[in-house]
Amino acid sequence: MTDGAVERGPAGASSGPAPSGGPALRLTVVVGEQDVWHHRPLYAEIVHRARAAGLAGASVFRGVEGFGATSLIHTHRLLSLSEELPVAVIVVDAEERVRAFLPHVAELLADRGLVTLEPCERITFRGRADDAAGGEDAHG
Repeated sequence: MTDGAVERGPAGASSGPAPSGGPALRLTVVVGEQDVWHHRPLYAEIVHRARAAGLAGASVFRGVEGFGATSLIHTHRLLSLSEELPVAVIVVDAEERVRAFLPHVAELLADRGLVTLEPCERITFRGRADDAAGGEDAHG
């Protein structure tokens, strides 16, 4: 472009740095909202251990309804007396790092919870947060 216009991609988005990525493994741990480990919510303990293990990140998602081994349905509906909703902790990182973390999860779960592992592709988008970390103001 020779007229000084900014080149835009689909839907008018400006082109930025290309995302990076590669093969990864997704660890999902499903536990009950009320499950605890030494007086701390179990899902929080998993997140803190994932951080201490140097994993790329962990997120917790609260379910609105579900059932497990007991086949008892837990729901958030107003008329329900259940507060034991399902909670999923999801971690995505390189396969070897996730597999190295599994013994920590096994120690915490004992006789409760469900763990799944799924291969996936990790795509990381770098942008304004990286600019801010480099000393520039992220807001302009």
